[in-house]
Amino acid sequence: MAPWGATLKHAPETRRIRAERGTRAYMERADVVVIGAGAAGLMCAIEAGRRGRRVLVLEHARKAGNKIRMSGGGRCNFTNYHVGPEHYLCANPHFVKSALSRYTQWDFIALVERHGVAYHEREHGQLFCDESSKAILDLLLAECQAAGVRLHTRTEVDTVARTEAGFRVESGRGAVACTSLVVATGGLSIPSMGASPFGYRIAEQFGLAVHPPTAGLVPFTLQPEHKTLLAPLAGVSAEAQVQCGSQAFRGGVLFTHRGLSGPAMLQISSYWRPGAWLDVDWLPEHDLQAELHALRAVRAAVLLKTVLARHLPARAVPALLGVAGVDGALTERPLRTLAPRELTEVARALHGWRIQPAGTEGYRTAEVTLGGVDCDAVSSQTFEARDVAGLYFVGEVLDVAGWLGGYNFQWAWSSGWCAGQYV
Repeated sequence: MAPWGATLKHAPETRRIRAERGTRAYMERADVVVIGAGAAGLMCAIEAGRRGRRVLVLEHARKAGNKIRMSGGGRCNFTNYHVGPEHYLCANPHFVKSALSRYTQWDFIALVERHGVAYHEREHGQLFCDESSKAILDLLLAECQAAGVRLHTRTEVDTVARTEAGFRVESGRGAVACTSLVVATGGLSIPSMGASPFGYRIAEQFGLAVHPPTAGLVPFTLQPEHKTLLAPLAGVSAEAQVQCGSQAFRGGVLFTHRGLSGPAMLQISSYWRPGAWLDVDWLPEHDLQAELHALRAVRAAVLLKTVLARHLPARAVPALLGVAGVDGALTERPLRTLAPRELTEVARALHGWRIQPAGTEGYRTAEVTLGGVDCDAVSSQTFEARDVAGLYFVGEVLDVAGWLGGYNFQWAWSSGWCAGQYV
């Protein structure tokens, strides 16, 4: 069997390339060069290959699809049943509508089922592989091979230049000439997996604006005084509603050694900006004030901590109250010894808990990059740069970031598929 990157269809051409590569005059040629073998890049390559285009994918990492492999705890949250434009952040909120409607979550689910990949639904419509995320990567590579796509890994792209016929791409493997160039380099999240600003540099080289990137879907770090109180809770989690400005999410909050994480905190992080406050309701489905006052009348001897332990992890309550400026020692007292105003103070502290994060953990643990290539400079139908014929941008390199829960993968599938119809 031919090794991947040199399919049987292209083996003679590959041997010729190897024989001629030593001559300066030789330049490899392709109709389409895709920079980046992530979700969006592979999807675009598949569609272009199906149209009979000669496609070459260049990936600087040792293997394709590293973020696919590690996503979803190794199970790959590959899409969501409830995808809609409202689940994405973009300076142009209308930009995502066309692609999401033309290649939907149902289209990708059909592809998954066609390859026999078993999957299951978790909360909020999230879809995960039953076994390994490698199943998603394998189906993409199989589709690439069937479409005659060539893939070169461990290939760092050095420069890109415009030519009369299209583009010249210089890499460690030499020069490649193409008529269509697709930038699918992703964002800056998880630099340990090779993330870089190369895609942004290409955009700026050709005159496209780039919205300043920042980490999204990322844990928060805490101010020193709050970290002292909350760090001992590392590993403890609770359900809460977290709000920043007008945006709110309900879900799990996880205390870490450095700060606050969990789905609700990751979601709200994409809307938070330095200096802003988070408002947390630790009991969104209860009226704690009414409950405490009612219990004081009928079970006056019960300890406050016993009542609160029905709703929150027992050892978290004193620390949460401490952050809110309420004496955690109150929880050790029977209800009958607490004045009505003290019960009200405790209830208000837990329903209206406020904290000002010191910052976030940054790209090291971020699941997505906010900002990126200005979508107003790119066609929402073809993903071609409006002022640079033949230059395309897909996936996370664009100023599009989805919510947690499979939305970012769906954006990769949708944007890659759409560009693949035109490159």
